Amino acid sequence: MTTTHLAGQRELFGHPLGLYICFFTEMWERFAFYGLKALLFLYLTKHHLFSDNDGYILLGTYAGLAYALPVVGGLLADKYLGMRKAVTFGGALMAVGMLGMAYRGYAATPDMGFDQVAVQVMYLSLALVAVGVGFLKPNISTIVGRLYAEDDPRRDSAFTIFYMGINLGAFISSLFVGWVGIEYGWEYGFGSAGIGLLLGLAVFVLNSQHLHGQAEPAQPHLLQEKRFGLKREWLIYLGAVAGVVLVQQILQTRFDFGALAALLGLAEGTEITATEVVAIAMSIGLLVWWFKFIFVQCNRVERANMVVLMVLIAISAVFWGLYEQTYGTWLAFSDRVMNSYTFNLGLAEFTPNASQLTAVGALFIFALAIPFAWLWPVLDRKGWNPSASAKFGFGLLFAGLAHFILQYAALNPEANGLAWFWWFILAYLVLEIGEMALSPIGLSAVTSLSVPRVVSLMMGVWFLASAFGEMLAGRFGTLASMPAGTSTEAALGIYADVFATLGWIGVACGALMFVLTPVLNRQIKLAQGH
Repeated sequence: MTTTHLAGQRELFGHPLGLYICFFTEMWERFAFYGLKALLFLYLTKHHLFSDNDGYILLGTYAGLAYALPVVGGLLADKYLGMRKAVTFGGALMAVGMLGMAYRGYAATPDMGFDQVAVQVMYLSLALVAVGVGFLKPNISTIVGRLYAEDDPRRDSAFTIFYMGINLGAFISSLFVGWVGIEYGWEYGFGSAGIGLLLGLAVFVLNSQHLHGQAEPAQPHLLQEKRFGLKREWLIYLGAVAGVVLVQQILQTRFDFGALAALLGLAEGTEITATEVVAIAMSIGLLVWWFKFIFVQCNRVERANMVVLMVLIAISAVFWGLYEQTYGTWLAFSDRVMNSYTFNLGLAEFTPNASQLTAVGALFIFALAIPFAWLWPVLDRKGWNPSASAKFGFGLLFAGLAHFILQYAALNPEANGLAWFWWFILAYLVLEIGEMALSPIGLSAVTSLSVPRVVSLMMGVWFLASAFGEMLAGRFGTLASMPAGTSTEAALGIYADVFATLGWIGVACGALMFVLTPVLNRQIKLAQGH
């Protein structure tokens, strides 16, 4: 990657055209992913009659795997496939999985139980989506970084714009898929998410020339080498399909590891999911590789950058554990103990259901993305731009404050005993301010602080932290599990306690990052000889 090559790209509104190709591809991929996610907890608990506890755990383990597998997808793209092939293959797997979710079988009943075939098809479909995300997610983000020179001041703004594409997909998806799935049937909601994914693939494949070769394999000849009678490229694809079957089993496997549960601070008798075991094993392996890499293959500046990046990645898991409550406890809260609200749109009225309310976060991202994209360069010119670690501190602080707002809403219901709609909306606004301070900055930090030869792998590590966040979210969610028939008053009390706990976790971790910020900044300056 050279500045001269990058300077020759066609631009639109001051950014390379390739940014907008990635924008629309990711928009439709997130349309599919978040459309499924907006329906999944309700689908599990209402159609298949999963308990709250099992619903939260599956939601966390499925999404956790979807964010853990990018470590593998990033590594394979770095070494063999290149980003373009990885994105195309991952999108194809996701499309098949999304369409597979459209098979729902018969609705569960207390007497008959659930449809065993439909549940297994669901697990297989979730596995296809998770493996597909593993190939697509880290590599589409890495392509964005490769479109810019390493010292390009537009980089943070580019990732903020790219991040708006993510949220545009999430917004449209929650409103549309959430409406179709609830009003017309789960199968139509999931099916429409799959169609959106196919649109995203078409955008990417038909416009890949605008990436100017930045997403091609580093050593194309390696893909043509034969192993066991097949080209290496086809072996990678077949291995991924075999991985889908493995993931299908992992999603529904739990272990009774009493000692490990105690180590993780879980209640006595708590089962550990296979997903958590896999994530822990992957993390141990990654840490071994990381320590060897930074001390053997990195110079002083590279080592300092990688240390700072790893601290940011680790703390981001806590943020995502709090943020992903929006698809778990926040969704259940709005569905069960919160007043609805009808918007008068002039020609029609609109009353969003709980699934559609997951679009609120993306709506605020639209309002915040351009101001934040403008803010960072302005602060940088004045010398006031906070470092990445300070921005992470603000992100965690606001995530904690959002949960305190929901605690207040639960403790102060309206006259009919239900929480006020607008406290919920305010909590979303505060949470999204935190997201804008952390998530796009994290993506940018991965591409700027990573050693270039392992940038896709480190993007995978970033998403592995998101995987831990998803699993944390599932475990946090179980704190709010309640049996059918729980009174509204009792449920509000449970939610208030859980939201208070989550609020203090966010505030404490934000304070920790503010304390660490000068230490991390000094680490980089010393390594650079400043």
